[in-house]
Amino acid sequence: MRIIVVGAGAVGSYLAERFSSEKQDVVVIESNPKRAAEMQNDLDCLVISANGASAATIAQAGGAETDLLIAVSSSDAVNVLACHAAHELGIERKIARIEDAELKAEVEALGVNLVIDPGEAAAEELVKLVTTGPVAEHVEFADGQLLLVGTYLHGNSSAIGKTLAEIRQDVKTFDWLVVAVVRRDETFIARGDTRLEEGDHVLLMAKADHTEEPYRVFALAESGADRVIILGATRLAELAAKRFVELPRRRFQAPLRTYLIDADPVKTRAIAERLPDVIVETGNPTDPDFLRDVIKIGAGDAVLALTGWDGDNLLGGLVAKALGADEAIARFNNTGYFGLLGGFGIDATVSSRISAANAILRFVRRGAIHSAVTIPGSSAEALELEVQAGSPACGRTLRELKLPKTLIVAGIQRNGDAFVPRGNTVVERGDRLIVVALPKGIPVAEQLSGT
Repeated sequence: MRIIVVGAGAVGSYLAERFSSEKQDVVVIESNPKRAAEMQNDLDCLVISANGASAATIAQAGGAETDLLIAVSSSDAVNVLACHAAHELGIERKIARIEDAELKAEVEALGVNLVIDPGEAAAEELVKLVTTGPVAEHVEFADGQLLLVGTYLHGNSSAIGKTLAEIRQDVKTFDWLVVAVVRRDETFIARGDTRLEEGDHVLLMAKADHTEEPYRVFALAESGADRVIILGATRLAELAAKRFVELPRRRFQAPLRTYLIDADPVKTRAIAERLPDVIVETGNPTDPDFLRDVIKIGAGDAVLALTGWDGDNLLGGLVAKALGADEAIARFNNTGYFGLLGGFGIDATVSSRISAANAILRFVRRGAIHSAVTIPGSSAEALELEVQAGSPACGRTLRELKLPKTLIVAGIQRNGDAFVPRGNTVVERGDRLIVVALPKGIPVAEQLSGT
């Protein structure tokens, strides 16, 4: 498949790296010559330093032979014009990153298949993290029957120092499975002889109604927060606050108290007017005295550090944990921090750009593949795919398939019911497989669908 990516920022470069590692034919258009040169050195794809809003540039990039255009520059206007050029050149599938509500309607008129708002996508992810207890990831599969949960191992976990085979001997049920481990920037698919270490980022698949045992083994709490405290007055902070104050009407009996803190009185006053149900305070969101004496951060609190500065988010999250907060989630623009800082005082990390990239990947991989989710700070991707008649997996056990070490079948949904499989599980036509794979395993995972 030939893919043109307009914009080599965090979203564009992330997607280009993913697609090029899968041997897709990728062309990146970036207007900044320095950034274009960096991309050309880092990735095995063609990078054109030019204006992505120009029809001539899209044509130069091979628009006539392109299957998909992804316009994810930092400018809504450039993305709209790129989609317009793609429309004129006959590119059938188009994706655009747009924040302006009025422009969203305009690109939809151009036949754009998917419009992404990174802030909206990240806000939804934050709601899931806060309402499910202190976990690093919480992703639903199989119509919500299976959960992919991420956590960082700390000293209070009985799993540290044990192999997965040894952990299996100590548990009673087989409704869950450790599927991958991220350790010192390296991601690997978990096996029976994998020995867990303190600080590991562990990904496990469990039945949604049977999480008690894995949560006990990995020292996780299942309940969500009593209070949400948002640090910063960014667009993402406001979007998240709006969703949290709407939650009681949708999901909770008692209101979920939501606070928003920023040092700029102009911003806090404006947000207080727009969101009267949010308790807005003006103060330094990284000041320990203010957070302790005025906000009274402590047990039962989930703190979301969502300022526009990575350093402030790291500091605010660490201060909150030191004051006794149950959960600290930090937003990082530099996604390199994900693998370094997650678990070291920060329970979970988010990026509006990575959330947008996940939404795009879900669209691109649709068809036999029903969803796709990347795991921040890792090279793993979780795919939910349907086994069709031509699949080489039909009628064979997972053990007989002799799958490579770059992927694992973590869950199966069959006739409406979902379960975590074992080696002797036979794959049937119509099954939905939830596969966790590294980049080299993606093509193998797609082959399992039989397309």
